[in-house]
Amino acid sequence: MGRKGSVMKLSDRINQIEPSGTVRFTQLIQQMRGQGKDVIDLAVGEPPYDTPRAVIEATQKALAAGKTKYSPVTGLPELKSRLANQFDGYDANNIIISNGSKQCLFAMFQVICNPTDEVIIPRPFWVSFPEQVKLAGGCPVFVDTCNHQLDCEKIKQAITPKTRAILINSPNNPTGAVYPAEDLVRIAEIALEQNLYLISDEAYRLFVYDKLKSASLFDIEDIRHLLIVTRSFSKNFGMTGFRIGYIAAPQEFIRALAGLQSHMTGNVCTFAQYGSLKALDMNHHELEDWRADMASKRDYAYRQAAELFDCQKPQGAFYLFPDVRRHLENGISSAEFAGRLLETAGVAVVPGEAFGMDGHIRISYAVSKDKLASGFDKIREAL
Repeated sequence: MGRKGSVMKLSDRINQIEPSGTVRFTQLIQQMRGQGKDVIDLAVGEPPYDTPRAVIEATQKALAAGKTKYSPVTGLPELKSRLANQFDGYDANNIIISNGSKQCLFAMFQVICNPTDEVIIPRPFWVSFPEQVKLAGGCPVFVDTCNHQLDCEKIKQAITPKTRAILINSPNNPTGAVYPAEDLVRIAEIALEQNLYLISDEAYRLFVYDKLKSASLFDIEDIRHLLIVTRSFSKNFGMTGFRIGYIAAPQEFIRALAGLQSHMTGNVCTFAQYGSLKALDMNHHELEDWRADMASKRDYAYRQAAELFDCQKPQGAFYLFPDVRRHLENGISSAEFAGRLLETAGVAVVPGEAFGMDGHIRISYAVSKDKLASGFDKIREAL
């Protein structure tokens, strides 16, 4: 028996980790709804579309056919082969399937980071990037963007002998920025000059608007031996609960990831992978309809936000990231501001601190237009 009143000691590694800011607000929303309170959730980072019926049926068929056993650690060969077709010159050996892009990124940092290695992350950033680097023993180094676009020269100046990688996320969460091809070329040149890994998180790659093309770092052939690309089924196919993400990278890197994954989770859910195979056959017109609907919601949300805050129009993903500093009276933080909106207006947004940038909030427009209208009306009344 332990001493009465003794406290279990946790690792220093886990004690330095900040809980996910987006998950925290989701828990608050659930708690308030459990108390019978009405909450309009503009914090959600989830597409508002049902999983395609064909995907559900393929998953059910796989279950009925007994596809419930272990499968290869790196993923179903047929799924990997289909995904490899997205990457010119790659085959199934250049692909690994993981439990969503979040696990992809976690495993990736475990493979590339030695203690005190630095990973350069443009700010604002997705909430989990710095914590995953720290869990791998590395040190996140933040470089501010300029009007939500990359400042390539600042990134170059941030490189030290300890720098191991540069992380790029386009379309961006939380800003919705889409980085132009010329900036990606410049970042690739910098990575090549310094022999650094270049990580490209492309979870939102199918959600770009205004006839833009979401350029990929993979389009730059000279960088491919240093490039690690992550993509996901979650956002692009309405399959957030399936937890299917994947990495495309040089085969040597995939083999290292496979060794790690064999000790972490083994294989990814077998029948979910069969559903993902069917998603790749999804009608192009259905995806276009989703994108057009989201663009319409983007336009409406932007008009509403621009009346209340300083706000840039996003080009991709499904978020606004307005500057709310003129409403932060008496030095309150954006976390306090978001808390007040939740308590007094019943509207949930995510404070900018979660993304490394106080004075801002993230507003998701991945909801119905009725909810958007009601949410902005309540925000307007609360200001």
